Amino acid sequence: MRAVVLDGPGPPEAPVIRDIPVPDPAVGWVLIRVRAFGLNRSELHTRLGLAQGVTFPRVPGIEAVGQVAECPGGEFAPGQQVGSDLDWSVLGAVPEMLQTASGSLDVGLDARPGQSILIRGGTSSVGMATAVLAKQRGMTVLSTTRSPAKSTALAGVGADHVLIDDGQVADQVRRILADGADCALELIGTPTLPDTLRSVRVHGVVCFTGMLSNQWTVRDFYPIDYLPRGVRLAAYGGESADLPPLLLQDFLDRVAAGTAVVPIGHVYRLDQIVEAHAAMEANRVSGKLVVLT
Repeated sequence: MRAVVLDGPGPPEAPVIRDIPVPDPAVGWVLIRVRAFGLNRSELHTRLGLAQGVTFPRVPGIEAVGQVAECPGGEFAPGQQVGSDLDWSVLGAVPEMLQTASGSLDVGLDARPGQSILIRGGTSSVGMATAVLAKQRGMTVLSTTRSPAKSTALAGVGADHVLIDDGQVADQVRRILADGADCALELIGTPTLPDTLRSVRVHGVVCFTGMLSNQWTVRDFYPIDYLPRGVRLAAYGGESADLPPLLLQDFLDRVAAGTAVVPIGHVYRLDQIVEAHAAMEANRVSGKLVVLT
């Protein structure tokens, strides 16, 4: 089979397409004929040599959609595919993005209908998916972007207020919400986390989920000095179990019905994997990057 292979850390040109053996599935496993897969920051971290416990060579990736090729245990029938009758490019954008957005709202933030939410890193795929889900709950959404040119994309996924991020957005939030937002999703990383914490009201919650900055540790962390009075800090790094099948199917049904949108930034062919990695590293695209095989 053709696969994207990383022989070691390197620049966007490091991923190469190579023929490798088809895996032989055991009982309890499913072999999928991959039709599309989404790109995630975890693959970028792996390529840059930032991921811990990673060995090379490896086929990077944490999600894919397609059709069942083999299922030795008989749990699924050959040819069966996931979800609704949607384009592979749409289906390929959903799994990790929806799981992370949904898990951040439910597990990390315990977000409630009618609350306000600040999404720091709003034009990322998870940021845009979170805005879609939050609006379905009747929440007031404040989303940030460093580029005024991306404001339209945020409005398109339901953001009520678009904040131009110059590194300091707390004052902007409090001009809209005097007491601060009820909750905030931090997708940039530790450089913006202190300002995000200052954007939230007393007893509000900030969930640290993303690291678009590639920085995820806080040096010399002193909680009393770092955390504003009464503000709660949580984190989310969940698993597929946080995305129940019924929630996934409901979202796909909404997409098929035109009542929900999948924020796709760009769709690439497999032989454009270098171009896709370059775009991801440069943050050139708003929304999810998807590769069709």
